[in-house]
Amino acid sequence: MSFDRDAIPEDIRGYHRRTKHAPNRYAMGPGFLDWASQPNPFRRFAGARLIPLPLLDHKETAAFPGPAAAAAPVDAAALGLFLELAFGLSAWKSYENSTWALRNNPSSGNLHPTECYVLLDSLAEVSETAGVYHYAPAEHALEERAAYGAARVLPRGGFLLALSSIAWREAWKYGERAYRYCQLDAGHAIGAVAQAAFALGWRASALTEPSDAEIAALIGLDREDAAHRREPEHPDLVMWISTEAAPAAPALDLFALIDAPRAFHGQANRLSEDHDGWPVIDLAGQFCRKPRQAGKPVPARAQSPAPAIEGVSIGRAVRKRRSAQRMDGETSMPAEIFAAMLAATLPSETNLLSAFPWPTSLTLIVFVHRVDGVEPGIYALQRDSDIAARLRAACRKEFEWSLVDLAGLPLYRLYSGAAEKAATKLACLQPISGKGCFSLAMIADFDQALGEDGPFAYRRLHFEAGLIGQAFYLWATASGFAGTGIGCFFDDEVHELLGLSPEETTFQDVYHFTVGGAIDDARILTLPPYPDERRDRR
Repeated sequence: MSFDRDAIPEDIRGYHRRTKHAPNRYAMGPGFLDWASQPNPFRRFAGARLIPLPLLDHKETAAFPGPAAAAAPVDAAALGLFLELAFGLSAWKSYENSTWALRNNPSSGNLHPTECYVLLDSLAEVSETAGVYHYAPAEHALEERAAYGAARVLPRGGFLLALSSIAWREAWKYGERAYRYCQLDAGHAIGAVAQAAFALGWRASALTEPSDAEIAALIGLDREDAAHRREPEHPDLVMWISTEAAPAAPALDLFALIDAPRAFHGQANRLSEDHDGWPVIDLAGQFCRKPRQAGKPVPARAQSPAPAIEGVSIGRAVRKRRSAQRMDGETSMPAEIFAAMLAATLPSETNLLSAFPWPTSLTLIVFVHRVDGVEPGIYALQRDSDIAARLRAACRKEFEWSLVDLAGLPLYRLYSGAAEKAATKLACLQPISGKGCFSLAMIADFDQALGEDGPFAYRRLHFEAGLIGQAFYLWATASGFAGTGIGCFFDDEVHELLGLSPEETTFQDVYHFTVGGAIDDARILTLPPYPDERRDRR
């Protein structure tokens, strides 16, 4: 099957093929970075009431990974801690004449396409009525986008949180492949929300039913004042944040929330003075537009709480997380830490994957470089037995598929021998992939997912990949290592390594990640995320 990479795609498969990287051809991107049009990383709404939240980033939290033993009462302080852990600033960095912010939720290129909105009932120190709010991380404050005419509009026991993406922020740097990165960032954000909820003894769960149109109407993205016309903000998903013991989302009527009397306020800021058009990204968004879908039952997940890491709180793990720029190529990882990291990515009701209500669709191909007691080589972590069996049948016949004796994990050795060169080559020749303790490729059950869920499955495959990446980020930080998500990889060269046909899309690579010992850049100055006077001493 031949494919004209220069042809305008007609469906999401066409977009995926067109935006693959290869050693002799990268996906279409800008010829250079126009720094004058670099997007503002902070969305603000002029004219909307700004409500500063208590800043408790010095407050001790439960031991990582949590959850906290008891649910915190819902008040402005708890809400502030939750949003700061999920989306707040972790530091400011300065080098020569440049200063930039880092956040607790990671992002491709630190460009942060993801925006966060919450729908709350009346809450002391916030509002006497229910409302829709945009979280402004630089100010650690809520912007009131809409005020309801009633004090309560939600079922008791929680509130709603919605995520959206501004694709222009990613496209400015990455061009046509940016749509993929927006979906990966949304997946990381799901994990950031789930971990922040654990810190307060709450639980987070994405909702499968709402359509994009419903979410847009719910938080006002369908309004002219929501964004500049060249900087559209697209709905990603909506989550129920359970603040009581029962984690299950109640029956929710989003149409009633949309139709209830409420008044909108504010005008979105313009992020760039100039824009390059990327019509293929717009097409991808149209292809993947989510209709309303009935929720499908997800197979029962394991109940396997991870042991707490002594001396490491959730707050410390979240706020110290960084994306490593270089690995030292020397640090070795204890096998028990390696096992704990892999276990954190398996579907379970007691880890970050509990927030993900869709079927498990990814298998991890792990390149082991420096793990004590684990032979260097290429491995497969089985996350769904049926998918792993079909992947095994499609892969090279010479692969071993030998079960490794490692904490009872479904980890299979495919190949024994040094894998650093292969990992580096496949990750767009980036040394960081081979210099860590291990790296990995996330292989999606691509055709089956799209066949079952339609084009929206493309997004949720990337959501799942980003969520897995977030688990690796946090466990790496908590264990004294560092991680980095890698969105640049040679798609079909990974498939060739595995023996998958380049003519088929049964399985597709969607994301890479690496974990190891980071080399810090001493030239870069680190500054506090917020002024000390903003901290609430309660």
